Amino acid sequence: MGLTSKLDKLKIRASSEELESTSSKASTPHGDQTKDTDDVDEIDNEGQSILSGIIAQLRPGCDLSKITLPTFILEKKSMLERITNFFQIPNLLLDANKTEDELERFIAVLKWYLASWHIAPKAVKKPLNPVLGEVFACYWDDLPDGNKAYYVSEQVSHHPPKSSYFYLVPELKIRVDGVVVPKSKFLGNSSAAIMEGWGHVTLGERDDEVYIMNQPNVYCRGILFGKLRLELGDHMYVKCAKTGFEADIDFKTKGFISGTYDAIEGVIKNSKNSEVLYNISGKWNEVMEIKNVKTGEKKVLFDTAGATQLKSQVKPLDEQWEYESRNLWKPTLEGLSKRDHNLATEEKFKVENEQRIIAKKRLEAGVDFHPRLFRPVSDLEQDIKDLEYIIYKHIDLSEDAESLRSSVLDIFPILPGQKLHESFDIPGYKKASGKS
Repeated sequence: MGLTSKLDKLKIRASSEELESTSSKASTPHGDQTKDTDDVDEIDNEGQSILSGIIAQLRPGCDLSKITLPTFILEKKSMLERITNFFQIPNLLLDANKTEDELERFIAVLKWYLASWHIAPKAVKKPLNPVLGEVFACYWDDLPDGNKAYYVSEQVSHHPPKSSYFYLVPELKIRVDGVVVPKSKFLGNSSAAIMEGWGHVTLGERDDEVYIMNQPNVYCRGILFGKLRLELGDHMYVKCAKTGFEADIDFKTKGFISGTYDAIEGVIKNSKNSEVLYNISGKWNEVMEIKNVKTGEKKVLFDTAGATQLKSQVKPLDEQWEYESRNLWKPTLEGLSKRDHNLATEEKFKVENEQRIIAKKRLEAGVDFHPRLFRPVSDLEQDIKDLEYIIYKHIDLSEDAESLRSSVLDIFPILPGQKLHESFDIPGYKKASGKS
């Protein structure tokens, strides 16, 4: 198939939808048929020249972060916001927190984590790469049983890209810390996002029980020929040192001749004696099943068709700091929403060019960048060393809910009406050390 015919066949005639309100507050059932530009695979009329330009930049194994990607494959959100997909089915995490049996609790945490992977655009889209120092903050005030949750994230590094995040449910003392480090490679007709970085889920009411987890890698197939398709691949691990339970989930990519798309296989075992307790199987975007090895009993672990997503809320745009994701990328997002890719490309270039100018000025002045909201993990903090960065403020889960809530809201203005603190621009490591 020639490149021109490939482009012609990928052209989409779907109608566009306006960019959703930044203060939207909606629970969206999985499978909602409402059209959204993030669900459209498309190549613009200028697609041939754009794609040809990309091909001219590509070499097998090259770093895609150095490649200028066309806006028609971009999702209408930054990676910092994309991370919140993990928290859009909160009832599963809350159910895990109140499960008494430690093995059943581990299974419930695994279920929550596996359930999040199907939350993605229906089309092949990637989130915007956050600029250095970019921040995204949001909240949920309608969690089950009247609970509330808060999230704040920051782009702490640009080369390589590193996105650090923090999530807290004060009433239940549930805390999540993590870092996402995507390393992109071109593999010929595919691209790969090698997802480095780890997340730590802490259940404070369980005597600070911690679950450590990584992410499967992401593959985009059909870049030059064939049909565009997204696959998750390779191993994902969830571990709890306190209980000794571990899960090894293999996200299988389809082979050239055999196999199927989106399949997973895995085990839950007791690491203290290496005994395999459960087998996991199914599809990560459809139905996942769990089988008790001893009894042979098999049941549904999670069916994505019944999932209800609880979307986060953010401050109005006119209250947002200039480098908060939705404010920073607003013109670009508007262009994507209208499927006006000339506008989106122009606005995206403006943001990225400004960052190049700022970086050049830092270099000339001999000034290093330091995150405002996160601090580097020290060599003495072995239990969290894999996070690389941690929220600068000390959050003690033994404190009461109101104190925890005040602490997280003091980090950054998450709620409408809040203002930036006068110490905001002081680097996180200085604020943490009291040298601010």
